[in-house]
Amino acid sequence: MSKEFVDVLVIGAGPSGCVSSSYLKKNNVNVKVVEKTKFPRLVVGESLIPRVMDHFDEAGLFPALDKMGFEKKLGARFLRGDEVCIFDFSDKFGEGWDWTWQVPRADFDNTLAQEVINKGIDLEFETEVIDIRFNGTDSITTVRNRNGETKDIHAKFVIDSSGYGRVLPRLLDLEKPSKLSPHSAIFSHVKDINREPGEEGTLISFDIIETEVWLWVIPFSNGNTSLGIVGPTDYIDKLAENGNTAEALKKAISLSDYYVKRFGGVDFLFEPRHLKDYSCSVKSLFGDGFALTGNASEFLDPVFSSGMAFATESGMLAAKLALRQLNGEKINWQTEYTDYILYGVDVFTTYVKEWYTGNLQELFFHQPENPDVKKKICAVLAGYVWNKDNPFVKKHDTVIKNLANLIKLEKQEQQNQ
Repeated sequence: MSKEFVDVLVIGAGPSGCVSSSYLKKNNVNVKVVEKTKFPRLVVGESLIPRVMDHFDEAGLFPALDKMGFEKKLGARFLRGDEVCIFDFSDKFGEGWDWTWQVPRADFDNTLAQEVINKGIDLEFETEVIDIRFNGTDSITTVRNRNGETKDIHAKFVIDSSGYGRVLPRLLDLEKPSKLSPHSAIFSHVKDINREPGEEGTLISFDIIETEVWLWVIPFSNGNTSLGIVGPTDYIDKLAENGNTAEALKKAISLSDYYVKRFGGVDFLFEPRHLKDYSCSVKSLFGDGFALTGNASEFLDPVFSSGMAFATESGMLAAKLALRQLNGEKINWQTEYTDYILYGVDVFTTYVKEWYTGNLQELFFHQPENPDVKKKICAVLAGYVWNKDNPFVKKHDTVIKNLANLIKLEKQEQQNQ
């Protein structure tokens, strides 16, 4: 069996792995990336949030992405019947990027991976991790390529950015259930033949069908649009009696008074995919000689498009800490990595939970709007969930519920008058 020796092995060539490997390469680290699939490949997570732009910029990946002309995302619209709430990322609390992209991930991820290769990073596609053994912080990872050939990769540190593949959580028995209720999604792409001109045609929207059920609409610059339905698993399972995903998604579209005319009867570009009980978690984000990033660690819910933000945030931080460790520093991975990442996860988890209770929807659609409250919520939706100067970050566990209760009390008093 052949052997390779590297400083850092990155598992997975998605956004998290590309950010990690690019940062390490910039800092003269001998890094290698292995990716189980062949790119381009279809993956969910097409709506980004501004925080990711900081990471792509710092990793030196922004110019290659910017050249692609992806649809700019300046904010997001939430619909509930006749009610409309629009968040503008340029009108938020604190500093940070005012825009991001909404992207077909096959093209987006392939652009990232090719730019990683262009930077001189050794990236092997169709190479699967089948075993890993640790001796302190040193490791030997056995991989198998598409021809069935195996080899051992010796590394001083491993960053697992394998996403839904969750390589190290499976191999090291680190998986545990999510704290969120089971939800599922069905999605596909369509050729957006009825797209209206101007902002209406390109604006990303979330149409609330029921309190816990919503339709996403993500237009791309190539003329296609991503459509998806999200809800409790038992609700999604009942959309089509025979489990036919196309029938289920068509029924979901028919439930949207706002979008049925635009998308009703439009053919899907591929058989709709069913993502069942997608939220997940792990027992630990790190161990001797490794760190878990992105969906290999935590995945919450797509309602606020937080997935890639956590992927790139954790990917960048893991790379920085690994570099310091390689340079001889003693790193407290619990405080500098886990505690930091999980603080942001906890903030977004609160927002996801309060979305599904309906409390956050009360704040979104309350009239008249409170501009100050909206700016602070907008900063969270933009991904700046570590800015504790924002009370909607610092007091996330109580502020939404308390404000929602006040709104409900006001409504009750008005009804009793």
